[in-house]
Amino acid sequence: MSTPYVVREAVEPADREACFAVRKDVFVAEQGVPEDIEYDAYDAGAVHVLAVREDGVPLGTGRLLHGEAAAAKNGGDPAVGSLGRLAVTRRARGLGVGAALVRAIEDAARARGLTAVDLHAQTHALGFYERLGYVAYGPEFPDAGIPHRAMRRVL
Repeated sequence: MSTPYVVREAVEPADREACFAVRKDVFVAEQGVPEDIEYDAYDAGAVHVLAVREDGVPLGTGRLLHGEAAAAKNGGDPAVGSLGRLAVTRRARGLGVGAALVRAIEDAARARGLTAVDLHAQTHALGFYERLGYVAYGPEFPDAGIPHRAMRRVL
């Protein structure tokens, strides 16, 4: 059974709060990421996307860093965006929400003239991103105590 939902840029304060609530639920409560490192200075200038059910219940979120913020994370290339903080609530997993969020972030990157999107994937999620066209590069590394790999998709 599918759940109807929409994905949109989170421009209203209530939408941003919903994004942060999803991240707290998934990263802090479920995965044990310390709350003080989950939220950072990049949040203020990031493009946030939010997936919500028709009744307004948040299902997932992600963010795109662009410009100087992305360049600081990807080794200095301002033409490459940085996808991050992709989180889907337990009840929404398997519904295509994660893929829809990634595509919305890629659309936001294209709209800003970016040529590629980088991300740091938790290693258990490599297959998910590979199915969406991302290619892993570089060695595995820890982030918040969780193994990750860098990945990129040319737009």
